[in-house]
Parts: sequence; C-alpha cells; structure tokens
Amino acid sequence: MTSKSKVKGNTFERELVKRLREYGLADAERGWGSDGKSLGLESDVDIKATLNDHISFHIQAKRRKKLPKFLDLGSANIVAIREDRGSTKFLMDMEFFLLCLSSVRL
Repeated sequence: MTSKSKVKGNTFERELVKRLREYGLADAERGWGSDGKSLGLESDVDIKATLNDHISFHIQAKRRKKLPKFLDLGSANIVAIREDRGSTKFLMDMEFFLLCLSSVRL
C-alpha cells in the first residue's frame, strides 16, 4: 500500500505538470517514480519541461503541510534566499511564475 505522503507528492507533481502544459510547456513530464534518471537527468529532478526549445526547467517538487514563515511572500512577488557563500534562489507564487512564462517571447 502506498503511503499518504507518497500519494500527496505524486498528486502535486501531476498538478504541476498539468499547469505547465496549460501554459504552453507541452513537453512537461514527470519522471517515472519521481526519479529524474528516467528523464535522463539527476535523480533529484521530479519534472522536466522546456520553453520555446531554449530554456529547460528541471523541477524538484516539495509539498509540505506548512512552510517556514520566512518564506512567506507577504506583499512581494518574489522571495530571494541564499546560504552564506551559496547561490541565490528565488521563491515565487506559481501563478506569478506562469504569468512571467506566458509573457516570454524568445
């Protein structure tokens, strides 16, 4: 029997793929068993998609009951986070991300 956590994660990945396809990333796909190796990528990649044959998205999907408060967007569109001596990461609402994608013309 599949655990509730695994079902929740798989459902979230399918939801993301569906939304990406709705916004024009027709090749968006989940890795079999949530394993990027089935997509020809590293095992920590859950979803692969390409925008206009130029930009590849490799997505690690994480669904949690509650996120840390410091990741809350508040009135902002994007939260930027970085470890000391690390690279900067952006966190944004999915609708804002998809709006940005839909306006890109490469």
